[in-house]
Amino acid sequence: MAIETLPEPSIPITTPVRGTFLTATPIITVAVVCLALITLSAILAPWLAPHDPLLLTPAQRLKPASAQFLLGTDGYGRDLLSRILYGGRISLLVGLGSAVFSVGIGLAIGLVSGFFKWIDAVMMRIMDGLMAIPGILLAIAVVSLSGASLMTVMVAITIPEIPRVARLVRSVVLSAREEPYVEAAISLGSSLPKIMWRHLMPNTIAPLIVQGTYVCASAILTEAILSFLGAGISPETPSWGNIMAEGRSFFQIKPSLIFWPGLVLSITILSVNLIGDAARDALDPRLKQREASK
Repeated sequence: MAIETLPEPSIPITTPVRGTFLTATPIITVAVVCLALITLSAILAPWLAPHDPLLLTPAQRLKPASAQFLLGTDGYGRDLLSRILYGGRISLLVGLGSAVFSVGIGLAIGLVSGFFKWIDAVMMRIMDGLMAIPGILLAIAVVSLSGASLMTVMVAITIPEIPRVARLVRSVVLSAREEPYVEAAISLGSSLPKIMWRHLMPNTIAPLIVQGTYVCASAILTEAILSFLGAGISPETPSWGNIMAEGRSFFQIKPSLIFWPGLVLSITILSVNLIGDAARDALDPRLKQREASK
């Protein structure tokens, strides 16, 4: 009895990264260092924060920067630096969680839609319908119906991102499905999970890494917008959006209540986007070919 053998897959659409792209340019290196410092400060917030971020001290409200309060206090007498450090935990968790969930769900939908045409006709119309709704409005609707909580906000941010990831994976699968090694695997009767896992999904890894960084940055910004509009997590929970939302009432008196969390938020989003751009350049074989031909 002959043993069934499958042909080795040809070179995938994306090629491995040569070297590391995280130190490709000084700007990317600075972005990596900034993101690492912000992430570490959020993780180590219980040890780095000089005060309890939830402690209300009305006698210390709106204090300027001093040795006791390095960035001053907010309208309730809470230490601003401590709230920014703890706020990073919420914002980064929302960004990372939304990226993981949207990439995982979008990957599954994109693989199935790209492989089965009859499912693709139905599933892509559903994705088109979700993309037709502005993401921020859909997130506000989900939070309003389900109540404000960390998980609800994460789900509300994830839902609008799933169609974008699914369509990206679908386009990659449609292209890879026409490759000879995939057609040979189908002709030899290879199981469907094996075809998707071994032959199709490896082609989606590089685009998903890049897309995941953009989703993470977008989720961090969306969480801040929701909290600033009062549709995010509970106001007493420290997050960069909540801190800025509470500080807008005192903006003319003390603009630093919005400036410092806004600055950290901007640096975080810029760093993630720069790393995503570097990953795209490093993982795009066409760009490498153009650079090599120059």
